[in-house]
Order: sequence, then C-alpha cells, then structure tokens
Amino acid sequence: MQLSVSQLVLRAKQLEIDAVGHLMGRVELVDVIGQLVHALQRERGATSIYLASGGQRFEEERQAALAAARPMEASLRDLLARQLAPEQGASARMLSLMAWVLLDLDALADLRARIDQRQPSAHDAVAAFSRLIAGMVELVFHVADAAALPGISRLLVAFVHLVQGKEAAGQERAVGAQLFASGASDDAEQQRIVHLIDAQERSLQVFDEFAEPSLRARWQQHQLTPHVAQLERLRRTLCTARPGAKLDSGLSDLWFDITSERISEMWALQIELVQCLRQACQAQWTATRQDLQDSEGLLQRLRDNPPPHTHAVDRFFNAAEQPDAAPVLPNLLEATAASSTDPAHEAQVSSLEDLLQTQSARLASMEVELDAARRALHERKVIERAKGALMSRLGLTEEAAFRSLQKASMDHNRRLLDVAEATLALPDVFFTGSTSSLRK
Repeated sequence: MQLSVSQLVLRAKQLEIDAVGHLMGRVELVDVIGQLVHALQRERGATSIYLASGGQRFEEERQAALAAARPMEASLRDLLARQLAPEQGASARMLSLMAWVLLDLDALADLRARIDQRQPSAHDAVAAFSRLIAGMVELVFHVADAAALPGISRLLVAFVHLVQGKEAAGQERAVGAQLFASGASDDAEQQRIVHLIDAQERSLQVFDEFAEPSLRARWQQHQLTPHVAQLERLRRTLCTARPGAKLDSGLSDLWFDITSERISEMWALQIELVQCLRQACQAQWTATRQDLQDSEGLLQRLRDNPPPHTHAVDRFFNAAEQPDAAPVLPNLLEATAASSTDPAHEAQVSSLEDLLQTQSARLASMEVELDAARRALHERKVIERAKGALMSRLGLTEEAAFRSLQKASMDHNRRLLDVAEATLALPDVFFTGSTSSLRK
C-alpha cells in the first residue's frame, strides 16, 4: 500500500494519544508511590524516636504510621503488576526499577519485626527505610525522564524534585529526632543534618523553577510562617552543639512536630501537583482526540472533494465516453478560477496547510520545553553518577563524595554540573593516592 500524507498525519496523532494514555497511567503510579513514601517517612520518623528512646516513646505513632502504609503497599504492588501488560508500554529500565522496589518491599516485613524486638539501632533503621524510599524516588525520576510531552514533563520535573526535597526533609526529621531522643550530640549525624538541609534547598529550587505559579507562591508564603523560624532555631541547636554535648531529649517531640509541619506542607503541595498532572493529562488527551477527529474529517473532505480540474481529466479518460477535447490550459485556468470562487475548497486546502504547519510548529515548541525539563533531569543524573564514581573509586561515603564535589565547585568557581562532568571524564589513574585528601 502506498504511503500517504493522511496516513502519516493520522498516525502521528494516534501515537500522541497513546503517549498521553501511557502517561496518565504513570501519573497514577507516581501518585501511589508518593502516598506510600509519605506513610513510610512518618513511620521512619516515629521509629527513630522509638528506638533511640529504648522503646519508651512513640510506639503508638509508629503503629499508626505502619497501619497507614500497608494499604498503600498493596496498591503499589497491584499497579506494579499491571505494568507487565504490553499495552502499558513499560521500558526494560522501568521494569528493572520496579523489581528493585518490590525486592525492598518484600524485605519490609522482616525489618518491622526486628524493630518490634528493638534489634536495629535507630541509625540502621533510618538507613533501611531511606534505602527503600530511595528506590521509589528513583522510579519516579525515571517516569519523569521518559515523559515526552512538554507541559506534563515540566510538572513531572517539579514533582520529582518536590518528592526528593520532601524525602531529604523526612530524613532530616528522622536524624534530628534520633539525636534529640538520644540526649547527646554526634558529629556524623550533625553533618548529615547539614547535608540534608542543603539537599532540600537544591531540590526545592528546581521545584520552584518548574512548578505552577500558584504552587510556587504557596511554598514561598509558607517560608514566612513562625514554624519555619522555629525550625531554624532547632537546627542551630543541633548543628552548633559540640560533639558529645548533652541535648535536651524533651525537644524531640517539638522537633518532630515542627519538621512534620514542614513535611505536611510539602505533602499538600504534592497532592495539588498530582491534581495538576491529572488535569494536564486529561486536557492533553481531550485536545489530541479532538485534533485526531478534526484531522480525519478534514482529510476525508479533501478526498471527497478533489480539485475541480480533475473532473475534466476524469471525463477525458472515461472509456465509456467519446472525448471532445483534451483538458489543456484553458480548462485548467477555468478550474482554477472556479476554485478561487469556492470558499469551501479554499478552506479545505488552507486547512490542510494549517494542519501540517501547526503540527510542525507544535513539535518544534515541544522540543524547546522538553529541552528545559531534560536539562534539569540530566544535571541530577550526572551529579549522581559523579558521586557514585567517587564512592566506588575512593571508597567514600555518599556524603563525603558530594562534599568533595561541592568543595571543588566552590574552590574553582564552577557549576556543580561542570565539576561532576569533569570528574566522570578523569581516568582511574588520577584517583590513585587521592583517597586521604578527599576524605578530609
């Protein structure tokens, strides 16, 4: 069958509809992941106080958070199972990330059983919960990275960085609660607090760049509330205490409440952002369906109403009729004159040209918007890869690796992305003998 313009135009529209449909399913997936992450963050924070206090405090809060998480776990397992269907269009990378998330979910029951027996330390429990949540955040990041619709991609970039910032805030809540509940300062944990504050700021800056104006305004307004000022005072108490110095364990409740208030505000933003994503997907799907119907109608009208001069050619070559004259220039001129006075014909030809031009222009504008979203996601991937390279080559912790990248960025007055790219370009031999200097 010979390829036609109409086939290409209509197929492009159908693929766009399919892409929006897949993305609508992905939004439901990231919504459930976000809900489970929120419940696990609450469970992690309560668990840190429960273990740091020797099981004397926050047992009820821990059990309540656990009960809230379990229905979300079941929902996520159901959604992951659906992704195996070919029509869902899940990539190999996405399925692999889902497998990692499922593996960690399967290990969650054993972790909770050991916490019931107060076997792990507060630090180890926080790390275990954080590992599980990290896999989920990585899956959300991949969904955002794979999206190919500009308006929706922008919202997904805002979403993944809000989730990432909220997770850093959740880790800060757990680490700080553990410190206060233990009654003693610790240098390593203080450093973790500092890095988590920095991580929140970086993630929320990207959120601020890509989110809807109303969501940006809401977050900026929250920054002016008394709760934020109180949080800053508690942060100073934690971060400026000398290692080993006594901390007021009674402040653990206040710390948990204040940090929870901050996380709750992020959660409210996350709920609104999911709603924005749903609305954007639905609007895109409706508009694309209408475009497809309009395109089909236009192309059918063009097929049913060929240019007038083609009728003369048809008559000339009609075997059942005796030709009276060849369809030469005078006939064509007459046909052209006739078509110029036919508004319907002019509108059809113009509409086809408009359709092709509009589609080309829209594809060009989509690439511009997608490029901005891809840059934000690319920067995160490069920085994460550079951290991983330093960790594997030099045996550094994740915090030490990121600290070394930050220091190089400040020392050389270069963007963090540039430093990360330069790090990845260095040969392995460069790192020989560099371990001690970077660990300092």
